[in-house]
Amino acid sequence: MSQSVLVAGVGMIPFTKPGASDPYSVMGAQAAKAALADAGVDYKLVQQAFVGYVYGDSTCGQAAVYGVGLTGIPVFNVNNNCASGSTALFLARQAVASGAIDCALVLGMEQMVPGALKGAFDDRPSPMARFQDAMSEIQGFDPQAPRAAQLFGGAGRDYIKQYGISKDTFGRISVKARAHAANNPYSVFRAPITLEEVMAAPTIFDPLTRFQCCPPTCGAAAAVLCSDDFARRHGLSPAVRIAAQAMTTDTDSTFDAGDMRQVVGYDMTAAAAKQVYEAAGVGPQDIPVVELHDCFTANELITYEGLGLTAPGTAEKFILDGDNTYGGRVVTNPSGGLLSKGHPLGATGLAQCTELVWQLRGQADKRQVEGARHGLQHNLGLGGACVVTLYEKVGA
Repeated sequence: MSQSVLVAGVGMIPFTKPGASDPYSVMGAQAAKAALADAGVDYKLVQQAFVGYVYGDSTCGQAAVYGVGLTGIPVFNVNNNCASGSTALFLARQAVASGAIDCALVLGMEQMVPGALKGAFDDRPSPMARFQDAMSEIQGFDPQAPRAAQLFGGAGRDYIKQYGISKDTFGRISVKARAHAANNPYSVFRAPITLEEVMAAPTIFDPLTRFQCCPPTCGAAAAVLCSDDFARRHGLSPAVRIAAQAMTTDTDSTFDAGDMRQVVGYDMTAAAAKQVYEAAGVGPQDIPVVELHDCFTANELITYEGLGLTAPGTAEKFILDGDNTYGGRVVTNPSGGLLSKGHPLGATGLAQCTELVWQLRGQADKRQVEGARHGLQHNLGLGGACVVTLYEKVGA
């Protein structure tokens, strides 16, 4: 038996540049308290907590949750690269859906340092070694360029190679991200930017310029999940539920296809999206708003197709026609996304969740996608994991 899982409450704090934030434990507690207050749930009623982060020692989750209260509940620490927050959400949703518990707190947080992402250990095999080997075989490796930019930039190159699109097309995604973030008080970068500015910025790894790469960010976000029975017993009326969710990891195609799009998780995305659509009985044509993993503009572009928002080879037209923004077919990353809102790794999945819950409640202010009854979330972590979640307005 699988019971319905409601999103009783969400909360987040404004994202900041490294060095300008509170410690992770303070940020995490603030976001958790905000979600509990939004839900109208006393922390003493929470039965389990799931905490996602990447850069932190073991039991950082407890350090943050203890700032909310000391109730003795299980606290699970989740580290799944950039998909850590949504992986925590996946585990919490499973726990409630199975009937094992009735109420869970899900928290994502990250306290980052400036600069490109780096591994924490150099005395043991890297979990990214197989991905780097695949990349080196396909396009070589540049020791002077950030590894993540080479991986996702390579995906952009392979897309250009197949479909012959303009490099400016990627830059337009950054312009759109800033335009959306201008209306989000939680975003790091809210100032508008022109296509000329994006394309004239220093090249990090062709075709990606600096403004096409997400910034290291600090922040936290949280959600409270509960069952229908819990909501009834405590007089709650959550407006949003998780209609379907899927988590995928890599298959042979990631490493055998000889294409950087597969190396960075295109097939994981497509598989997870297919599972979600089939489980929910809806299709991409039914989705008016999406929060997807735009760590680099190239990944946003290929993800349009991976999620089925536009047919293979049509992403450029999708962008040029304005179908990825307000007035178009589907508003992608109304929050500003990772490119402009910021990407505190462990917090990203819960920040996406928070934005979509606000959208479905009609609480997104100037970012509101009118009439939204479904929202799709896509969160990707190399190494690898992809979580796709479909939210729906209760009664939709």
